[in-house]
Amino acid sequence: MKVIVNEYIPFKGFIAFNFFGIIFVRLDEYLKFDKLHNKHAYDVILNHEKIHTEQMKELLYIFFYLIYCVEYLIKFICCFNFHKAYHNVSFEKEAFDNEFNLKYLENRKRYNWIKYLFHCF
Repeated sequence: MKVIVNEYIPFKGFIAFNFFGIIFVRLDEYLKFDKLHNKHAYDVILNHEKIHTEQMKELLYIFFYLIYCVEYLIKFICCFNFHKAYHNVSFEKEAFDNEFNLKYLENRKRYNWIKYLFHCF
């Protein structure tokens, strides 16, 4: 897994972004972790993104993005709230629910994100 710390990706307000298994971390956010000597918080963020990488692999990457976008749009139309729609995408729900369990990927069942697909807001 490759991690790239930079000033531009992701957009300001986000900490990390996973693009086809390459994790981009904002420099200003990375420095906050470093100044606070908070390696555990940084590991949690990376674990969240690693969960997305596993989801991407299961769906051959491109289908992950297609499903993500369609699901996000449907959830946004239902609630007209960007933040709420984002947190209710099944891929994000699985990642948020398990990001603190740094051993989650060792025992994760394939396609586990599906159980979050029809959860309501």
